[in-house]
Amino acid sequence: MSQFSAEAIALIEGRHADPFVYLGPHLDDGVPIVRAYLPDARQVSVLESGGEEHPLARIHPAGLFAGRVEAVDRPYRLRALFGEHPVEFEDAYRFPPILSDFDLHLLGEGKHLRAYEKLGAHPLSLEGVDGIGFAVFAPNARRVSVIGDFNFCDGRRHAMRVRGNGFWEIFVPGARVGDKYKFEILGPTGSLLPRKADPFAFAAEPRPATASVVFDVERLEPHPFPTGVNALSAPISIYEVHLGSWRRRPEQGNRWLSYRELAEELPAYARDLGFTHVEFLPVMEHPFDGSWGYQPTGLYAPTSRYGSPDDFLHLVDACHDAGLAVVLDWVPGHFPDDPHGLAQFDGTALYEHADPMQGRHLDWNTLVYNFGRVEVANFLLANALFWLERYRIDALRVDAVASMLYLDYSRPPGGWIPNRFGGRENLEAIDFMRKFNTEVFLQHPRATTIAEESTAWPMVSRPVDWGGLGFGYKWNMGWMHDTLNYVSKDPIHRRHHHGDVVFGLHYAFFENFVLPLSHDEVVHGKRSILGRMPGDEWQRFANLRAYYTFLYGHPGKKLLFMGGEFAQEQEWSHERSLDWHLLSQPRHAGIQALVRDLNRLYRSVPALHELDCEAAGFEWIVADDTDRSVFAWQRKARDGRAPCVVVVSFTPEERPLARNPQQRRGDLRRQQRGERRIDRDKSQRFGSGIESHRSAAGRIVPRSGGLDAGHFTRTTPTK
Repeated sequence: MSQFSAEAIALIEGRHADPFVYLGPHLDDGVPIVRAYLPDARQVSVLESGGEEHPLARIHPAGLFAGRVEAVDRPYRLRALFGEHPVEFEDAYRFPPILSDFDLHLLGEGKHLRAYEKLGAHPLSLEGVDGIGFAVFAPNARRVSVIGDFNFCDGRRHAMRVRGNGFWEIFVPGARVGDKYKFEILGPTGSLLPRKADPFAFAAEPRPATASVVFDVERLEPHPFPTGVNALSAPISIYEVHLGSWRRRPEQGNRWLSYRELAEELPAYARDLGFTHVEFLPVMEHPFDGSWGYQPTGLYAPTSRYGSPDDFLHLVDACHDAGLAVVLDWVPGHFPDDPHGLAQFDGTALYEHADPMQGRHLDWNTLVYNFGRVEVANFLLANALFWLERYRIDALRVDAVASMLYLDYSRPPGGWIPNRFGGRENLEAIDFMRKFNTEVFLQHPRATTIAEESTAWPMVSRPVDWGGLGFGYKWNMGWMHDTLNYVSKDPIHRRHHHGDVVFGLHYAFFENFVLPLSHDEVVHGKRSILGRMPGDEWQRFANLRAYYTFLYGHPGKKLLFMGGEFAQEQEWSHERSLDWHLLSQPRHAGIQALVRDLNRLYRSVPALHELDCEAAGFEWIVADDTDRSVFAWQRKARDGRAPCVVVVSFTPEERPLARNPQQRRGDLRRQQRGERRIDRDKSQRFGSGIESHRSAAGRIVPRSGGLDAGHFTRTTPTK
């Protein structure tokens, strides 16, 4: 045995790419030996399974020990003396690899759909010994070590073995669930990088700390939930929520609620208001509160701000138990350049593009994923499937799709690199999105995907086989901007903006649309939805009632950001709670009651949802009443029965509807029979009416007082 071989020196200097070829049990000229590198140890010996103890000689003062044993294939433990304290432990370098050749083949080709089952940190039992298996992708690193609570964060103690295609792995006996850890990486130039969090970590330390935390994701068992809730024919009304500001505890330092506290309040509240889905702004771990989760560093870890992964699953289960599907915002387009994250992960542009004209997002000063690298695309695709499988998320809303589709997105002339055909389309991102949607619907047909796409890119929500991107739904950003612009105008000027309302119906069925009044529309000086309404207080609330009823009568699935359901006055801020005290005021409580009734009406009347995404379900009645700003249309169910008429007046004047003699005789008969007479003229006062014509089930009309009261009731039809 050479005491100072090149391999020994490389190991001691932290440059050895694969310490398994030197440490642990080996045959040296036919002699079975064990080598151990234990800095700070005074003495080391091998304890074999038969009880034999073999002292190891120190062959280098840095802590390198070696000595003869009985055989290289016998289990053993190490006994070391640190100061005056003897410690017995398993030798990580005696255990076999944890990644199979087939795993490496799939990972190398970018086809391992459940890469999270192999990469990251996983509890294992090897040869009867419990520990944690760690694996990470760093193809350009010279050396990778896992550091954590189990080795004093000392990168010399658990240097990993490198496998095919740049995947590093090690089994650390004695490491446990709950241990904090990171990766220490020696870059290609020979310099140490900032310590990196695990890209596949399932849990993380609370910010501002940045370590990953070992968590056993295999034991998560989400509650089942019915299928069909995302169907095009289903009523979909989404309550969008930022978990950190939905409700806070001002008496406790303005702290946010935990996942479990949210589970006690949020599902019941959303269910009571009649929503079908709740959507969480990104819950993936992120360092900066002000990003609202849209700049994640830990795509596989629910943020520890509100609790553990178990706690997050408890919230998802509570939503499911309340009959609510869960939509999760997902951010595959970019990531922040925090030093502990994915940026320059192995000392090179591994996850991002090297050229800033491709790899740097100018709007957010973040990094853009290199979708053309198979391992990166695999990382993202496996992540999408992870949330659907391990937490039983029902839908993924994909953020900023437009920024992924276009190479010149928010870039100046000459500041971007064309594709291989000279165009502006990001061909690799397009391929990724098609693969993502294909696998989501193949692997989890109960789930769906929703694109936030703000351009006229064709067939976003059409099948891949048709040439589309394959999303289930697309946010209708054009409808949102046009109609918000319209209702923000003084009613006297709305005749000049009539097209803002009718234009959306020219393309309403080109995609499967969600109509979003989202978080982006109530921040950065845009004002709250109520804050956009013109006029005095009465007019503002009347405007809002008309607009919400217009939303629920319009073709398309619905989305309302939290606070909008009770007419939040202030702009939303992630640093404070919603203004729940406003519900003590009748006008705000009335808006909440209106939203509740609109949700129930939308869900109970098939004509209002079954053909949300088909032109056959819509027919204009009045589209050209520019001077009076009145709109009327008919919604139809799939079977053609029980159509629903929607009438909206966007000016503060009475618009009486003509009544024929037969209708007047019917009113008189109802009055004579002691039933309440419906004052139709009053119900048309600056608001909207939704009337469902049903031969047997009755008709839904406004209560006396019209939409000012914010309620609907059912009356029995005259036979």
